[in-house]
Amino acid sequence: MADNSALLARRERLLGRNMSLFYQDPVHIVRGEGVWLWDADGRRYLDCYNNVPHVGHCHPRVVEAIARQAGTLNTHTRYLHEGILDYVERLTATFDKSLDTSILTCTGSEANDIALRMAQAVTGKTGLIATNHTYHGNTAAVSQLSTRMPPVGGFGGHVRHVPAPDSYRPLGGEPGEAFATAFAAEVERAIASLEESPFGFSALIIDPFFANEGFPDLPQGFLDKAVAAVRKAGGLVIADEVQPGFGRTGEHMWGHQRAGIVPDIVTLGKPMGNGHPIGGVVAGADTLNAFRKAFRYFNTFGGNPVSCAAAMAVLDVIEDEKLIDNAREVGTYARAGLLRLQEKHGIIGDVRGSGLFFGAELVLDRNEKTPAADLATKVINDMRERGVLMGKLGIHQCSTKIRPPMPFSREHADLMLSTLDDVLTAL
Repeated sequence: MADNSALLARRERLLGRNMSLFYQDPVHIVRGEGVWLWDADGRRYLDCYNNVPHVGHCHPRVVEAIARQAGTLNTHTRYLHEGILDYVERLTATFDKSLDTSILTCTGSEANDIALRMAQAVTGKTGLIATNHTYHGNTAAVSQLSTRMPPVGGFGGHVRHVPAPDSYRPLGGEPGEAFATAFAAEVERAIASLEESPFGFSALIIDPFFANEGFPDLPQGFLDKAVAAVRKAGGLVIADEVQPGFGRTGEHMWGHQRAGIVPDIVTLGKPMGNGHPIGGVVAGADTLNAFRKAFRYFNTFGGNPVSCAAAMAVLDVIEDEKLIDNAREVGTYARAGLLRLQEKHGIIGDVRGSGLFFGAELVLDRNEKTPAADLATKVINDMRERGVLMGKLGIHQCSTKIRPPMPFSREHADLMLSTLDDVLTAL
């Protein structure tokens, strides 16, 4: 094995301390192709984690599109260029007709930062609502939304956090109508609190799949009452599609379509360019133009020709390789395999997910639903030792996070499931 200790020391010296790394024994990755990664010693790993290479690591059509455009022209949007127009036209065609304009950025953090300011421009207010276990990026503005890493100096007072939906331990005590009503009531209380404050209420921002919260299985129409409460109060709904977007959940292109809502603003990020840095905000023309009037905004690299070429190639591959259908079919197959493992292993308390974003919540006791966060950490590290890469997340940090590139097949799922069976048996 290559000397990781030397790399770690060099990394700390050059990049600073506390740079996050996956796994207790970090992987030194040197090459990727499709759903596979190789380390410095030539060992191959099945990638069950990364949604950034959405259509597969180093997809040749995306690589070729980047190289071709980089060899022709790359500049910013203060010159006329058809690439950004062609891409936004095709992108917005996948949304509801009310969402017909876009601003392109480099990251999802930038996109969410813009979305918050759009809501301010439309409403004239600054108060925000997010869940208490969310993550929407790392700018100064969006870091106010996360409770897991409180900002220096504390929260600004303009954010209210509502309980993250947990279908395994639902608010209201029941997984159906009572759950949705209880969540909506929390949103209503947060709106009332903001309206009584100097900030007022501008927007509710959610990942419609609630990925970081542990991707709970929510009943159809779960968000309807909460969205109605937001609209009644004159606020906007922002859907962060960085994780569930681009067909990840199967059947639908976007997570909010799966949830059955039409947001006012949608934000995009990681998978958009298959690893090339591009993000974006999609909104109605009135909303976007209100932002343009209230804020002077320009992004040197946002929407550059090379990024747009990469993003357009991603849309081509999703369509031509029928990757949304694949996400639905393989995801259903893999979740069925997890359910079989649940019958065998008492540590699996709950199996959930949609498309190629799924996993199992690990518990110490099924009756008490006691989270097994430490065991979840051991499981993902043992999987890594056996050549399968995955993560963990959720409110209790005990849910396995399986979110592979979209070409993931049944054969890949079988390998992941058999390895997981071995790891759980060894526990």
